[in-house]
Amino acid sequence: MSEPHKLELRDIRKSFDDLNVLDGVSLHVAKGEFVSMLGPSGAGKSTLFQVLTGATRADGGEVRLDGERLEGPTGRFAFMPQRDALLPWRRILANTTLGLEVQGVSRREARDRVLPLLAQFGLAGFERHYPAQLSGGMRQRAALVRTVVQKREILLLDEPFGALDALTRASMQRWLEEMWERFQWTALLITHDVREAVFLSDRIYVLSARPARVVREVEVPLSRPRSLADPARLEATRIEAELFEALIGPMRPSGPAGANTVEAAPDSGDANANSAPPRRQTQGTRT
Repeated sequence: MSEPHKLELRDIRKSFDDLNVLDGVSLHVAKGEFVSMLGPSGAGKSTLFQVLTGATRADGGEVRLDGERLEGPTGRFAFMPQRDALLPWRRILANTTLGLEVQGVSRREARDRVLPLLAQFGLAGFERHYPAQLSGGMRQRAALVRTVVQKREILLLDEPFGALDALTRASMQRWLEEMWERFQWTALLITHDVREAVFLSDRIYVLSARPARVVREVEVPLSRPRSLADPARLEATRIEAELFEALIGPMRPSGPAGANTVEAAPDSGDANANSAPPRRQTQGTRT
């Protein structure tokens, strides 16, 4: 008998009053695997994380961890939100121990657990600094220390680098891959960044506009560690093109010579998106 998936979602459905958000989402994550979810804004990706953490209850379907069905909050997921959420009046050491202290761990024990991680996460020497004294990338590292030190079974990352500038984001993506390889976390990432998803992931699920359903599952068979200068970059580019096509539709030649049109996916936030004809955008030839 095959070993059950570490995490499995089966036909998850969720509505808020008359707003249908999740329309039978099914996916799975193996132990030690890094999986990403891509989808339009407002598709319901964060709602899916709320279901996993028990912050909201699904209307239908089931969540299984190691084959065991979960109901309500379980404390088995570590969640890192889009913003670092560091408390400005607490020093970095105190911020990184906060999650443990909330769980009832003594301050001394919490610090003993956190201190070895600070060096590995590039924060040694900054224990007594306040968040405002750190760069955006360092703040996100501190937030990740606070998340992973709790030693939960699944790491949920909700666009953790979305607020960073492009260079810092690229640096943090490379750093996160190194940390994932070192600690072998089981991770599920929400992102709107196609390149980020390909760089970090073993597999990627593409979600439709709201109400969300899985429209494509894409494997990323690239060796690790990965690099933007890797010889496999051509394969990564092919995967990125496949993901863009799943998200916004294929580019098709039409109109004047050298011009392409893209059939845009309906905006999930448009109340008339289901009845309006698709928009067409003209792009000039790049030189």
